[in-house]
Amino acid sequence: TEPAIAAAVIAHKGKVLLVKRRVKEGTLSWQFPAGAIEAGESASQAATREAKEETGLTVTDSKVLGERVHPSTGRTMIYVACHLIEGDARVADDEELSEFAWLKHSELPQYVPYGLFEPVQAHLDAVLAN
Repeated sequence: TEPAIAAAVIAHKGKVLLVKRRVKEGTLSWQFPAGAIEAGESASQAATREAKEETGLTVTDSKVLGERVHPSTGRTMIYVACHLIEGDARVADDEELSEFAWLKHSELPQYVPYGLFEPVQAHLDAVLAN
């Protein structure tokens, strides 16, 4: 079976970080920094590593928000809430990513029109200032 994917849900100063993939995965183009969990890694370790590799940010995990089989890719996804420790977001992995955006709560539907996984949305509802 394919390894699960860990996604870093990074909220900071009332906004959340999304990245845009160069190659769409299913219907996805804007999504959280994410990548496959490697052997010996926890989902939290993978999420913080992928955040660093893709965006250059140093983050720490706070909690796992939830897990599901993604409806458009069929991959097991584990969503990890993360806190920004240091760094300014950038496209660190320009083979995979084309751009990034810090989004306010009200901007999310424009980027993710099909909605977010319910536990992730609930977390963002709580942590993002409307």
